[in-house]
Amino acid sequence: MNIENIRIAVIGLGYVGLPLLVEFGKHYPTLGFDLNQERIHSLKQQQDNTLELSSEELASAVKAEYSYTATDLNDCNVFIVTVPTPVDHHKRPLLEPLQEASRTIAPYLKADDIVIYESTVYPGASEEVCVPILEEISGLSASQKNDPGKNQCG
Repeated sequence: MNIENIRIAVIGLGYVGLPLLVEFGKHYPTLGFDLNQERIHSLKQQQDNTLELSSEELASAVKAEYSYTATDLNDCNVFIVTVPTPVDHHKRPLLEPLQEASRTIAPYLKADDIVIYESTVYPGASEEVCVPILEEISGLSASQKNDPGKNQCG
């Protein structure tokens, strides 16, 4: 992937995703995606209702855009998933947010795209839980990286 063609998507604009979006958005075209429409509307007005970032910090991300519409992910080629991973009463991680984020981005994956899971999960969760969803929906394969005849997801 050529750095000049990079278009980043940050999925989930909470306390991890929003600062990441702002930093990348200072230098690269970056799409902040969140299902919370009110959050997106506030961020478009350069207002962070969680008070994590100031209006000035948000304004510094001159290459950042915000959306709650999944089709806007189509032009992205790097996907950083920063959704929450809550735990149940036994302190086991609830992976539904990661699974839903994977289902959301999978239709927009293309060969050589990169997917990064920035959420806190147990070792192997990405490979065991998320990658199968990405592969099934996208039709790409993460395990066939050295086979030029196969489509790939990163």
